[in-house]
Amino acid sequence: MKIWTSEHVFNHPWETVIKAAMQKYPNPMNPSVFGVDVLDRAIDKQGRLHSKRLLSTEWGLPSIVKSIIGNTRTCTYIKEDSVVDPKEKMFELQSTNITFTNLVSVDERLTYKPHPEDEEKTILTQEAIISVKGVSLSSYLEGVMASTISANAGKGREAMEWVIRRLNAEIEELAATARGTIRTPMAAAVTEK
Repeated sequence: MKIWTSEHVFNHPWETVIKAAMQKYPNPMNPSVFGVDVLDRAIDKQGRLHSKRLLSTEWGLPSIVKSIIGNTRTCTYIKEDSVVDPKEKMFELQSTNITFTNLVSVDERLTYKPHPEDEEKTILTQEAIISVKGVSLSSYLEGVMASTISANAGKGREAMEWVIRRLNAEIEELAATARGTIRTPMAAAVTEK
């Protein structure tokens, strides 16, 4: 078993980061995720949003891992459970692969919280537990997979920034359209006088 951890600070408020996290896929930085299906979504009595999603992904296993585990098919399904608590400003996401579990399991946990010293920033804490089973060199393979997860985490953070830029552009476009709509009747009223 190998444990990988990481912490990252986004220079955006918690609400902005959470909106982006919920809309992260698809994105050009993580093209391996090609499907996201919402299986269940509900709000509990405390006002927390619970979501269950199924991610369809092309697992980017290194060729040495594929040759050792003897598998060329890398389409993988990942179960993702998340809870957004708007009162406590906590977003926790847990995911695990449901394909290849007899060979490899990757259990990942992400937590998004406001930065304790700056509410305009958000802290992302990530942890992945990797276990390779039933093959020789499992410790080596777990290390290779941890490196892959680390690289993918960097792409994931880039994707979050990309989504935030896209959301901000959409908001600005809507605002500009609204301003134009408001001005148009006013301009017509002025020209009629």
